[in-house]
Amino acid sequence: MKSNSPALAANVQNFDELPDTAFVRLPTVCGMFGIAPATAWRWSKSGRLPTPRKLGERVSGWNVGELRRALAS
Repeated sequence: MKSNSPALAANVQNFDELPDTAFVRLPTVCGMFGIAPATAWRWSKSGRLPTPRKLGERVSGWNVGELRRALAS
């Protein structure tokens, strides 16, 4: 994952415009919190981040509203 990726920058920049019911993928979560992918999974398991939802057979995503609450705390 490149932290200076244009797509990642756009995802993080547009985060405030997403509805609370939207979902974002792991690179966006990592960019929002400034953490590595392994840390995002570890924090989710420990409760520091919300638990991701299965969106497909091999796809997980984090709920935007839950991430906003985690950022506020």
